[in-house]
Amino acid sequence: MRHALVCGASSGIGRETAIALAAQGVRVTALARRKDRLEALASEIGCDVLVGDLDDHDALVQSVKALEPFQLLINNTGGPKGGKLTEAHVDELRAAFHRHVLAAHLLTGIALPHMRAAGFGRIVNVLSTSVREPIPNLGVSNTIRAAMAGWAKTLSRELDPGITINNVLPGFTDTERLGQLKSGRAAREGVDPDKVHAAWLSQVPEGRLARPEETAGVVAFLCSDAGAYIRGVSLPVDGGRLRST
Repeated sequence: MRHALVCGASSGIGRETAIALAAQGVRVTALARRKDRLEALASEIGCDVLVGDLDDHDALVQSVKALEPFQLLINNTGGPKGGKLTEAHVDELRAAFHRHVLAAHLLTGIALPHMRAAGFGRIVNVLSTSVREPIPNLGVSNTIRAAMAGWAKTLSRELDPGITINNVLPGFTDTERLGQLKSGRAAREGVDPDKVHAAWLSQVPEGRLARPEETAGVVAFLCSDAGAYIRGVSLPVDGGRLRST
């Protein structure tokens, strides 16, 4: 049985990814900071639980190394707070790079020997459409997501045959994170949150927010045998919002 480590599994896309992989018969270890939510997920799908913080690298490495070998790695974590890049302190960039790029690199380093031994591996990074088109007022997130995409593309040329790495780029998705961004933007602009919501939907040809399970289904596909020949891509799941091809 294949084993997956799913980061950020306590809510949103991470939680739905854990559910989707478990439905495919994958053994799942769900990683997040919120123990109560992980335990609720475990009672639902029978996954293993690992309480951990991607900001605490020493503890993270120690706990993940103690796991049974895993061949699927889902790098997923909440993005930085909103705001203009010109107003971001260097510490915000440093912390975001630490949480996203460095944590993903450390986890990949732990997973790779197991993937090589199995002759099979999947690394999927849940990023953002900002990899293709930067999103206004998400300056730090735009910067770090692009760094993650560059890191992944580089690895895609270096990983052994049978071990793939890809990025999924969610658009506007009905998650707690999006709710926080909506509230923050409404407060900054002095407008009603419903106006922010309507402005977002006006950019989406599908005319609605994505459901987290829709994005999770794409992640699960990339982890499957059917996704074996997809390597080094950044795949938008955005309802057609991106204007670039």
